[in-house]
Amino acid sequence: MVRDGYFYALGLGIVATLLWLLTHMVSLTLLPIILALFFLWFFRDPTRIIPTGPGEIVSPGDGVVTQAEWIETAAGSRLRISIFLSVFNVHVNRAPVAGTVRAVEYREGEFLNAMNPNSAVANEQTLVVIDAGGYEVSYKQIAGLLARRIVCTVKVGDHVERGQHVGLIKFGSRVDVLMPAEADLKVKLGSHVHGGSSILAVIPTNEVAN
Repeated sequence: MVRDGYFYALGLGIVATLLWLLTHMVSLTLLPIILALFFLWFFRDPTRIIPTGPGEIVSPGDGVVTQAEWIETAAGSRLRISIFLSVFNVHVNRAPVAGTVRAVEYREGEFLNAMNPNSAVANEQTLVVIDAGGYEVSYKQIAGLLARRIVCTVKVGDHVERGQHVGLIKFGSRVDVLMPAEADLKVKLGSHVHGGSSILAVIPTNEVAN
């Protein structure tokens, strides 16, 4: 359980108690109790089995793969995988690879629906770049229509392990992962993935060695 869930649930529990003491009306106290239970469920943090194979890049979040394409960037060709997180998904984010954090860049923006392709550019977001040793993998935490807060818990210079907790996006949102073009794609459009345990792609052994 992410501690935010306890905070929300405690506050709503207090509201429910006060309403009951003041009114003794079940109908008034039921709503904050239901909301408290929802937040306890929403901020769940299930245990995940982290893959240990060389060059494996895992999903940084739970959701559905909405894009998997090769794109051109200033640094050359890259494979980009986009994952949409609905309000029903686990919203804890995990590191896609082990390595050293080389950049953390936060940018203010809009709150378009995370399913909108333009959200990757226009929405509020945090970009994290990880040096995995011989290659870089980056991920973006992108706010959505409902998501109004991005939590990033890593900073430049931190060493992260594959599958390690690295943040949280509250409510519906999107996570993009950018990796070397040589990566062997292991998911397809519509694939349901789980943060920290689902393998998105694998870097060829020769690339890992380099």
